[in-house]
Amino acid sequence: MQKNIFIAGHRGMVGSALVRQLQADPNNNLITAKRSELDLTNQAAVQQFFKQERIDQVYLAAAKVGGIHANNEYPAEFIYENLMIEANIIHSAHQAGVQQLLFLGSSCIYPKLAEQPMKEQALLTGTLEPTNEPYAIAKIAGIKLCESYNRQYGRDYRSVMPTNLYGENDNFHPENSHVIPAMMRRFHEAKVAGAKEVVVWGTGKPMREFLHVDDMAAASVHVMNLDTDTYEANTQPMLSHINVGTGVDCTIRELAETMKKVVSFEGELVFDTSKPDGAPRKLMDVSRLKALGWQASISLEEGLTSTYQWFLQNQEQLRG
Repeated sequence: MQKNIFIAGHRGMVGSALVRQLQADPNNNLITAKRSELDLTNQAAVQQFFKQERIDQVYLAAAKVGGIHANNEYPAEFIYENLMIEANIIHSAHQAGVQQLLFLGSSCIYPKLAEQPMKEQALLTGTLEPTNEPYAIAKIAGIKLCESYNRQYGRDYRSVMPTNLYGENDNFHPENSHVIPAMMRRFHEAKVAGAKEVVVWGTGKPMREFLHVDDMAAASVHVMNLDTDTYEANTQPMLSHINVGTGVDCTIRELAETMKKVVSFEGELVFDTSKPDGAPRKLMDVSRLKALGWQASISLEEGLTSTYQWFLQNQEQLRG
């Protein structure tokens, strides 16, 4: 039976991975709208869109995202736009009688000093990381919106919280990108320039977890399509979100060494210990997702290799 599936944010890194994943099933009829066609921060426009389209499922991957610099510079935009997008889509989906929705959040919802690895139960147990607090608050509100419509109206709105994502369609901007795309670009430019070394900030000791976006898309579809009994058995009331990650982390040094190999950079790797390290460790507890029958399958080296191939093929668009 054909399903009409709306992917909000289909041109972003996660949204485009969801499109690739869902297109593989001929029973899926994908519904998308570009920003020029539908402003997700406009309540009336979103309500009209849901009235016009016959939607069975929603993947809410649309968000205003950015690195530490962007979050610090534009906190008002980050909280306002993300709150508006999720409130408009979740409420309009409910009004249009859409029973199934999956909200995509972020691991930054957890307290700055959450015990490692971070369990779902750590939500709202402490102070957030100040640099991206407005974004994190918006994502927590998204979880609570889903939970509230489930409690009051019997909807089946689920939430998944990914760890650090990377892959095709990532942001490779020199200032505003996250660690993997920023590092990949730096190694590539050093290789092209014939540089003798690449400098990495900090000691290289902090540990981070990275998930390829194709794994994230596969996990999202898996969670969306779990039967209600299975999902509810693993989701206590007021604890409706599920962590998505590999359950394995690596040091920044190991990441840099793998990146050097993938890019084929011949020079030296230098760590600037005068620069800050950030949090010593950020790892998701993914035991719940494993119990629900899914685990990551793309290794870091494999994922970085395919991402670098994509980067090489799309360099012209990525200049900036």
